[in-house]
Amino acid sequence: MASPTAFGSAAAPHNATSVQATGASTAQAAALSNRWYAAAPYLMPLDNTPPSATAIMDASGLKAFQLAFILAPNGGGCSPTWGGTAPVSGDTSVASTISAIRAKGGDVSVSIGGYGGTKLGQACADSASTAAAYQQVITKYQLHAIDFDLEEPEYENTAAVAHEIGAAKILQQNNPGLYVSVTTAGTAAGTGWFGQQMLNEAKSQGFTPNNFSIMPFDGGFSGAASQTAALTAFNKLLQTTFGWNEATAYAHEGFSGMNGRSDTGEIFTQSDFQSVLDYATSHGMDRFTFWSLNRDRQCSPPDNNGTTSGTCSSVPQSAWDFAKYSVQFAGATPPSTPPTDPPTTPPTDPGSCAAAAWSATSVYTAGNEVTYNGHTWKAKWWTQNEQPGSTGEWGAWQDEGSC
Repeated sequence: MASPTAFGSAAAPHNATSVQATGASTAQAAALSNRWYAAAPYLMPLDNTPPSATAIMDASGLKAFQLAFILAPNGGGCSPTWGGTAPVSGDTSVASTISAIRAKGGDVSVSIGGYGGTKLGQACADSASTAAAYQQVITKYQLHAIDFDLEEPEYENTAAVAHEIGAAKILQQNNPGLYVSVTTAGTAAGTGWFGQQMLNEAKSQGFTPNNFSIMPFDGGFSGAASQTAALTAFNKLLQTTFGWNEATAYAHEGFSGMNGRSDTGEIFTQSDFQSVLDYATSHGMDRFTFWSLNRDRQCSPPDNNGTTSGTCSSVPQSAWDFAKYSVQFAGATPPSTPPTDPPTTPPTDPGSCAAAAWSATSVYTAGNEVTYNGHTWKAKWWTQNEQPGSTGEWGAWQDEGSC
């Protein structure tokens, strides 16, 4: 079973790898945008005093959750279970949580691995059988997203990592439109030896996910500045490994943090999250997530007597403070912030559209204007491939009226 405090909970800097995949639209609920799956924070639905997912949605505006963890059975075998004990095939409890989230317009990713336990990449004979086990999870829960969190001892097992990367590639091929993210541990140099080995494995298999993310915590980090420095260094590793330019590397890069006190006593406050969020959005990064929602509430006393907890953050906060940064990254505004009023007067020149046409491949930042369907639209924040008007008042685009 995963550590109660972090999905990358060993003190060693090269302690975890994760892969997130978003599949074809097979779920009963309509798929969210890729941005939501990239922002989904981790939630343990069966452990660490799980909070109500729907209550978090009401309080923060959050729509996506990363449910953890899928492991191989404790008794052996190549079939998916929750925590090594509860077979996915017979589950009703997690399925009920997913149904409640979808009933409110949200969706989930399911996370594989975690710290401790036997991973399917270790238990299954090859990439094909590993992928088949994960496909059972996708089919059972009609998923749009699945996350591979590859940690010790699997992380240091080259054959097991090859199975996981190969499985991710197979799932990507077999589920059209699959959004895939791969996460590895962070160091001051970007990532460590095992992280680079994982990147090399992906390159050798011809596997290109939407992003590679690092987890800059539990490795001697101190606040946001050290984390953004690691993200800058990791960007250079992506350029070197895959031959990408800086902008392309950032568009394939993500951040996965830990809210509050880490396992090794590092402290990451709300202001640290805001600084990293600003860095991620200004550089056009593809992912921003954290471990975990079970911890996104205040301890008693607030510092938890200087210890790390799996059920609270060990820093002063209001409930779900950190979830709201994920909401911001996904391109939404928490309900506590009043929506922008629509324009009350027509545009000065209704007969023409002066702004350039919206392009799905272009990157837009706050204040940029485009023309789409006869209207002028202004970007509220960084966005790419979000069709103006497609996400309503929660989206990145402000409708400035017809032109």
